Amino acid sequence: MRKIFVATILLFIPLATQAEEIGSVDTVFKFIGPDHKIVVEAFDDPDVKNVTCYLSRAKTGGIKGGLGLAEDTADAAISCQQVGPIELTDKIKKSGKKGMVVFQKRTSLVFKKLQVVRFYDANRDALVYLTYSDKVIDGSPKNALSAVPIMPWKVAEN
Repeated sequence: MRKIFVATILLFIPLATQAEEIGSVDTVFKFIGPDHKIVVEAFDDPDVKNVTCYLSRAKTGGIKGGLGLAEDTADAAISCQQVGPIELTDKIKKSGKKGMVVFQKRTSLVFKKLQVVRFYDANRDALVYLTYSDKVIDGSPKNALSAVPIMPWKVAEN
């Protein structure tokens, strides 16, 4: 019983990485509550300075959506870019084939979340970002991918 209580509490703790909403477009008009929409958000990789990822995801509206009770669909897309010089730590270079979760966002009240996992491709000197939606009980095959080749960054001289 105690494990269930602790697990329930952990579900409502906010996740560290926050996304900044860039904008949105309405997709379905709702008479009551907010419209269904596609939201565009940006977040910076918490471990790799100068990599920014942009996510587009479906957001359910209506009464349930307005109250935060609706389950968003698993549809999402991602694009990540190098925005300055990148230096990788040994931790990232040795992260292995499982990758590291760099972003999570709840897409339902309890069990479903959108995740972004970073992989390091040493053979091509690139960072690969995978976004997917999961549930505790049942996984989802919907996913999207973005790769950031680590390129030399020319700094402008004053």
